[in-house]
Amino acid sequence: MTPQKARNAAYLLALAIPAALMGGALVSQYVFGLFPCEMCWWQRYPHIAAIVLALLALSMKGRGSGDLAVTLAALCIGASGLIGGFHAGVEYGWWEGVTACATVAGGGDPLDAIMNAPVIRCDVAPWTLLGISLAGFNFLISTAGAVLVLALLGKSRRSA
Repeated sequence: MTPQKARNAAYLLALAIPAALMGGALVSQYVFGLFPCEMCWWQRYPHIAAIVLALLALSMKGRGSGDLAVTLAALCIGASGLIGGFHAGVEYGWWEGVTACATVAGGGDPLDAIMNAPVIRCDVAPWTLLGISLAGFNFLISTAGAVLVLALLGKSRRSA
């Protein structure tokens, strides 16, 4: 792979990985009704930052500053993955979480919404596939993605 192709791949993956994971999170929430707990929200924030940084990097691509933004985006993706790994450990009962359960309040009467809101527990995985929760998938995809983005960026620098 040429240095330029490696750089292009790093830039695109720095945007595609968090965008796909955020898209999946939003579909699971709004289509399938899997409301996020507090630790789920913690995982979303670095992905949002990574999307912004990747878009910024793509807008600065030929000017040299884009590599720094892609590096920061990769670090944000990795941070979300590590939070996901911690959350998965809480769901699997490997350790205790650091937060209380969160609730999701609906519209209408605020008191009624609070009283009837479902309790979203951080220590219970609402969905799994092959024994892996959404937080576990975020850990696997985000950490591998962050390493791949950084490796591609490093390859583009070493070869240039």
